Amino acid sequence: MGRKIPILIFLLVAVYTRAQELNCEVVVNSDQVNQTNQQIFRTLERSLNDFVNKSKWTDRVYNENERVNARMFITVTQYESDRFEANIQIQSSRPVYNTSYESPVFNFKDNAFNFQYQEFQPLVYNENVFESNLIGVLTYYVYVILGLDADTFSLQGGDEFYRKAQNIVTQAQGSNFSGWNQETGQRTRFELIDNLLSNSFREYRIAMYNYHRKGLDILGDNNSTGKQVIAGSLRLFETLIKRRPNAFLIQTFFDAKSEEIQNIFSDGPKVDIVKLKETLNRVAPFYSNIWNEINY
Repeated sequence: MGRKIPILIFLLVAVYTRAQELNCEVVVNSDQVNQTNQQIFRTLERSLNDFVNKSKWTDRVYNENERVNARMFITVTQYESDRFEANIQIQSSRPVYNTSYESPVFNFKDNAFNFQYQEFQPLVYNENVFESNLIGVLTYYVYVILGLDADTFSLQGGDEFYRKAQNIVTQAQGSNFSGWNQETGQRTRFELIDNLLSNSFREYRIAMYNYHRKGLDILGDNNSTGKQVIAGSLRLFETLIKRRPNAFLIQTFFDAKSEEIQNIFSDGPKVDIVKLKETLNRVAPFYSNIWNEINY
């Protein structure tokens, strides 16, 4: 009987470590705050790391090497009592098959991030009710990260995660916190998840899958074919901008991918660079300086 107890403990530990979905570093920066006692910011940082990385977000089982790599940078701009004004930058990446390279998937800055927090306050997500903007915002982005990651491995694989994020948006719209409602000209959390689930933006999600799974993942075995697939994925955005000019999702895609695209097409087997640059300058003219640097 004595030998069975350590085995049982080992199995429980194995199940626990396999249950977590994210490998996410959360950083809280308080340099802009004139606050002598920095302890509350360090406590907040530790609590948020535990909350994001130790919570079980899905019913799926993830192996250690399948956890999604991500970072969240929270910059506090004002702090008084238990009230924080801040912004949050979210980044995520996914591994490329048969390489050590991590491809950036999401890189987004949310400036509408105000919340209340008291030191050592328990952080618990309740999917049935919106109780905290701090928890709501981080949980929302956890599901966006998981959804985008799933989209890069299977066509429209992120649906279940996007719906969870959309549910948070719906619950939060009755709160007084900004970012949860549709606001003209603003890149809000409402708009992001609405676009991800809208059929009007289907080319974005097709491009996400083709670019990563059919393009990046085969570059190591067939560089020429991989580049052709990636170039074809980028042309999908031309169809999208004809229907939705200045689409928010196109901006988020190239915010993450611009430097990677430049590197991919500046080396190795030739592709039609002239045609590629024409496509890129049509769909992402805000990165024209980077596209002009593509050479081989």
